[in-house]
Amino acid sequence: MTVTTKSHPTRYKTIFTNGNVTSYSDNTSEKGGHGDGFRPHELIEAALANCISMSIRMYADEHALALDSVSTTVSIDRRETGQVCLQYDIKPEGNLSPAERDELMNLAESCPVRRTLSSEISFQRNGA
Repeated sequence: MTVTTKSHPTRYKTIFTNGNVTSYSDNTSEKGGHGDGFRPHELIEAALANCISMSIRMYADEHALALDSVSTTVSIDRRETGQVCLQYDIKPEGNLSPAERDELMNLAESCPVRRTLSSEISFQRNGA
């Protein structure tokens, strides 16, 4: 899995692609951008929210649970220096028993992106 970015001629707008899908990120107008794309921290929020929702959907499909849809909201709280809290809210919709609903809600703890973000992370610059 690799994502590559390239500066766009518009100030701060950035094109990113995984080779199959292309999108844009940008900064807010308050910070000199145009707000034409997701801000970088919103992409982290989106990664976790999508992973949680997909994990729940896949589990529900595999176990034939009556899940009509699921929405997940994630926000990053960076107010504490040196600490980050990813807060999330999950809303599964469908004809689910309380036990099934609890089972789905607990899946958030095992989604691959959460496991990645919970790991010790290091950074390594490649090339020149």
